[in-house]
Amino acid sequence: MIRAVATMLLGMAVPTTAGAQAYSCPVPSDALEIRPDGPDAQQPRRLRTIGSYTLAISWSPNYCRTAGERPGSRLQCRDGRFGWTLHGLWPDGTGAEWPQYCRPARLLPQPVVRSGLCATPSAQLMQHEWAKHGTCMAGETPASYFRRSNALYRGLRYPDMGALSRREGLTAGALAAAMARANPGLAADMMRVTADRQGWLDEIWLCLDKAFRYRRCPAHQGGLAPTASVRIWRGER
Repeated sequence: MIRAVATMLLGMAVPTTAGAQAYSCPVPSDALEIRPDGPDAQQPRRLRTIGSYTLAISWSPNYCRTAGERPGSRLQCRDGRFGWTLHGLWPDGTGAEWPQYCRPARLLPQPVVRSGLCATPSAQLMQHEWAKHGTCMAGETPASYFRRSNALYRGLRYPDMGALSRREGLTAGALAAAMARANPGLAADMMRVTADRQGWLDEIWLCLDKAFRYRRCPAHQGGLAPTASVRIWRGER
């Protein structure tokens, strides 16, 4: 019985075509803990000319499948319910490399974090996105960076993820085509689908030009081949 109720609730988080993807988002009332984020030996500061952008959205049920008690995952995986969440808005370079950690980043103000927490349900991820990506966008402040990324995220519509999750032989190309049909002006070759090592849907990366309009993704963008199989986790075992 308990398992049946859990399955029903997760099914509610896999809706038909819809916009906002926070079906339950109880923002904590106390201060949200954030640690500094900055460059290191594996992720160094890198200055590059911006040639385009990527808007990355994550499929929350699959993240929570493996998150367990990972620090910072409670809102997303225990207290709230989410479908697609906003990973971030990333400036890309003019080639295969991208700029990152372009200037020092202070801790985000609590009001900025709270304003975006129902799109990106992790205060630490928001700090990371601002430090690694937002600091490379000229003229952006934390508030304006998250206003821009949240506006792009809120403008998206989504196909029936429940129906897609039950489709036999679903491919990355078929998922991209379904996403394109839900969003006028978006074509399947303007996004990249990613999956984890087990083939479960992880993210969709939407390619944008310098004016934040959809564009065809460059060949080096990565992601699954259109013919690659992909599975969508619904929360059921």
